[in-house]
Amino acid sequence: MAGFQGVDQELKSTPSPQPSPINGRGSNREKQFINPAIIGGGYAGMAAAVALAERGIPVTVFESARQLGGRARGVLHNDTQLDNGQHLLLGCYRQTLHLIEQVGGNLEQDFLRLPLQLDLHGEFSLRAPRLPAPLHLLVALLNAQGISFGERIKAARFMLALRRANFHLTIDMTVAELLAKHGQDAELAQKLWEPLCIAALNTPIHKASAQVLLNVLRDALNRSRADSDMLLPRVDFTALFPQRAASYIEQRGGKVLTSCRVEAIVPRIGGIELASAEKTHTFSHVICAAPPVVAAKLLRPLAALENTVAQIDGLEHQPIYTVYLQYPAHVALPHPMLGLHRRFSQWLFDKGRIAGQHGLLAAVISAEGIHQELAQEQLAQKVVAELREEFGIAEPPHWFKVIAEKRATFCCAPNLQRPTQQTALPGLLLAGDYTAGDYPATLEGAVLSGLRCASLISA
Repeated sequence: MAGFQGVDQELKSTPSPQPSPINGRGSNREKQFINPAIIGGGYAGMAAAVALAERGIPVTVFESARQLGGRARGVLHNDTQLDNGQHLLLGCYRQTLHLIEQVGGNLEQDFLRLPLQLDLHGEFSLRAPRLPAPLHLLVALLNAQGISFGERIKAARFMLALRRANFHLTIDMTVAELLAKHGQDAELAQKLWEPLCIAALNTPIHKASAQVLLNVLRDALNRSRADSDMLLPRVDFTALFPQRAASYIEQRGGKVLTSCRVEAIVPRIGGIELASAEKTHTFSHVICAAPPVVAAKLLRPLAALENTVAQIDGLEHQPIYTVYLQYPAHVALPHPMLGLHRRFSQWLFDKGRIAGQHGLLAAVISAEGIHQELAQEQLAQKVVAELREEFGIAEPPHWFKVIAEKRATFCCAPNLQRPTQQTALPGLLLAGDYTAGDYPATLEGAVLSGLRCASLISA
């Protein structure tokens, strides 16, 4: 959550950042001055802040929570470092990975990098060899285990057809409709395409945009082999980027304020005020990088943004549930990451193999489903039973923690009209994975939106 509560003392004791000229634009009289603020310290907001700081523009970030990261943040439970959801990155997330390195990260140390693999325990297995793209995918499809040879041929032909069409559809449709159009039968869809769709879009195939899924497949599978690699973070998501980004921004004259909630955005002649209960502060530009529900609340009083608010209000949301279970240290899964077929648990992560947190397992359940009807303890016991039945883990966990993000992402439907980064009010921009772009609600989508906002301000 983004915001501006308790900022008064810090703004009084710390001088406001001096406006920075836009270098190389116009005469001295024509030069504008930039003093931007960002509402929200998640990946979108911090990406924008880093990009502005890199250009020599001091920026002030307001984050309502005590820690940075938004919907990809670290959580401490029972003296164990968790994330609010178990995320992974793809090798094609080039801007996100570049920013992590820019603010001091080390990709080799921060991630466990695995070649593309899809393993539904005991039911299906696909592993990409180290061959150039897209040959690596075609070989992986033709050698997949758990489906018939005929189904493998159908899957390979489907990918070749998509490639010939440059991963572009004349008319968007649901993923289910696209699969039917290309003869991908039910078992092939359930074991291959549906898990990929839910993992990428967090939206069931009967609701998901085929074009957005093709955008992800295009970038992950069609350019270079490394683009399809799966990167599993060894550190929590606050430490991975936002925390480092805060240091980067502050070293360049900016400020990152946590536990600070913005209550109102008020356009004025010559600037935009951000208000709390006790204080207002004026900025030349504001990037609202809050979650969509919070953004809509802040923007609703602004008559000029009626259409933008209507677009945000029209977004349907999809949940992600993550069930963490701390077993004795010797308990481990066969692989760092693997899936289950037709179970409550969709993806399992062995945090011992990934991050040295031995005995800690994470089960991820994406998109809507019957799991939402269960109490958290019931859901945890379902996962415990599945681990016992699938892997013979007879010992009970020491503890469990269920983290339910009920509005984790927007529902990525066909032809969805998402709000643009530039709003109808000069100087007020929107950032977030829900704003206009090729990608679904991913970290890369969030980062790209933030970079777009920074470019609009600095240009």
